[in-house]
Amino acid sequence: MQTQIKEYIPQSALARVLSLLQHDNLVVKIKKERKTRHGDYMRLPNGKHQITVNANLNEYRFLITLIHEIAHFEAYKAYGKFIKPHGIEWKRTFQHLMLPFLNPEVFPKDLLPLLAKHFKNPKASSDTDVNLALALKQFDEPNDKTYIFDVPLGSDFKLYNGRIFKRGKKRVKRFECIELKTGKLYLFNPNAEVELLTTNHEQ
Repeated sequence: MQTQIKEYIPQSALARVLSLLQHDNLVVKIKKERKTRHGDYMRLPNGKHQITVNANLNEYRFLITLIHEIAHFEAYKAYGKFIKPHGIEWKRTFQHLMLPFLNPEVFPKDLLPLLAKHFKNPKASSDTDVNLALALKQFDEPNDKTYIFDVPLGSDFKLYNGRIFKRGKKRVKRFECIELKTGKLYLFNPNAEVELLTTNHEQ
């Protein structure tokens, strides 16, 4: 698995990542894309611990996700199983593990200020940090995905699960969108990935 990991992360991060993974009871698996998460951590019934990370992530997002999940493992070892999944113990562990990677040898210089700001108080998902998430997306492989902030006002779009919405007005940070089938109002992050269905928009 260690030889596989080097294909997914920046080369300059490899040695430190491998040292973090030197645990007999820790298994890392690389998975196909999952729409609802980039990775996860779980304690297995046999006493081992498993981390999974999506294979389709660019090398910078893959590294952040991998360290995020290693932080769950380290926080469990240090504090036990009764801590909150993304509570203060995990945040401090994630900050401590991530700090050595926050340098221009690992990340592009334009990402470093955004990463520094994010890791002052890391969230359960980097996707909720809109500026960082959009900056990371520029390193993705070219694709035909559209983001909510690109969808014209009044246009219809579809999610990966088939649900169809109409884009409404922007609030402070998020966009109001109406699900066409139910008429319910939902709020979307600007960087949510969708499929544009129409190009009509209100004037």
